[in-house]
Amino acid sequence: MKLRPDLAAIARQVAPGSRVLDIGCGDGALMLALRDKGCDVRGIEIDGACVERCVAHGLSVVQGDADRDLADYPDASFDYAVLSQTLQTAARPDRMLEQLLRVGTRAFVSFPNFAHWRTRAALMFGGRMPVTRALPVTWYETANIHHVTVADFRDLARAKGARIEGEWFFSGERPIGGVGANLRAEFAVFELA
Repeated sequence: MKLRPDLAAIARQVAPGSRVLDIGCGDGALMLALRDKGCDVRGIEIDGACVERCVAHGLSVVQGDADRDLADYPDASFDYAVLSQTLQTAARPDRMLEQLLRVGTRAFVSFPNFAHWRTRAALMFGGRMPVTRALPVTWYETANIHHVTVADFRDLARAKGARIEGEWFFSGERPIGGVGANLRAEFAVFELA
């Protein structure tokens, strides 16, 4: 199974044999890739149908709401905590990030960059909330409740005392450099410690 670019970047960085918690694990694609690397991978997912699919693939996934259920995990119980394309759906992204950094020794966070030029152009010239290839549903159908940008996330990480260890940016499927990422990147991935 081909991984989304953000998940592939994360999978490349996770050391074989690591303990990983995938928060908002969706269909379990990252979990399967990490399991193949010999990692002990656990998942938490709010969508019951996704949980069933993961369990059918032999993955250890529980149904839960990360906004409240991460508090039940012990401190530093995982080498890596992963939050892929979920931060912007959290009720309080700042608190979610705190929990992520508490539960994992290191953390990966990926998200759609709402400051991408296509998103800006759609809002500025169309006067409506954007529907783009990175944000393919209308404003009333989306699970996104917070519109995070690369610059916003860097500020949040700094405010929470997190050290940015790595960052990857993508335009569609293509990796791009960090210069001008707040304008050029559709998706971002950050590794934090």
